Amino acid sequence: MSRRVYICGVDTSSLPKLTRAQSNELLNKIKAGDEVSKDYFIYCNMRLVLSVAQRFVTSKENMDDIFQVGCVGLLKAVDNFDITINVQFSTYAVPMIIGEIKRFLRDSSVMRVSRSLRDTAYSVLKSKERLQKDRNDEVAIEEIATDLNLTIREVYDAIDSVTAPISLDETYYNDNNEELRLDEHIADNEHSIEKWIDHTDLLDAIKLLEDREREILNLRYFLGKTQVEVSDTVGISQAQVSRLEKNALNHIKNSL
Repeated sequence: MSRRVYICGVDTSSLPKLTRAQSNELLNKIKAGDEVSKDYFIYCNMRLVLSVAQRFVTSKENMDDIFQVGCVGLLKAVDNFDITINVQFSTYAVPMIIGEIKRFLRDSSVMRVSRSLRDTAYSVLKSKERLQKDRNDEVAIEEIATDLNLTIREVYDAIDSVTAPISLDETYYNDNNEELRLDEHIADNEHSIEKWIDHTDLLDAIKLLEDREREILNLRYFLGKTQVEVSDTVGISQAQVSRLEKNALNHIKNSL
């Protein structure tokens, strides 16, 4: 019994199944210019596109897009298939559908990922699908790594490369069914707006200092030199260094 899948408005379980003889007959009509036969043949082979597209799906949101791109690959396969060679159409079409989907994923990705990493990701998905067969539990990352002779880190990186990034504007619901935004609940204590403003104000205050005062503060607080070392570097007495440092800090404090 066919599993019912609705995608792009199509109930794939209702798609007709063609025998090889029927496929060959339709392909001959297509090559003769019969557009009605072409439309019907493509419609019948959408199940083939679905079977290929499912290998690439990492989230429900992109399934329709991947399926549509796979249909483009199917169209190209129909247009370029040579009926004179003794090859089943599906054998020829599957690599073209895969190629079209891979190009789409590579070109539409928010982050550019190398082809080798995407190929690894594809192998990871195939391995997971194979290992998951006839099992009720989830396949562990360690199993996939062993199956493909990869490190666990390589498997994680491959999966991350084909996982769609989440926007900080993404909304979700808590246990009380309240709508929340992701960016409102991710703390960044290191780069908060308050710290950024303070940092900017400090830079503006330092710009108001005399060149000699800025040089002394740089040597004292950024390079970690003692007043004696600063005295030797600048060529003034330690007492002068201490006075200039104190004046500079007072100017900064008043500016802030």
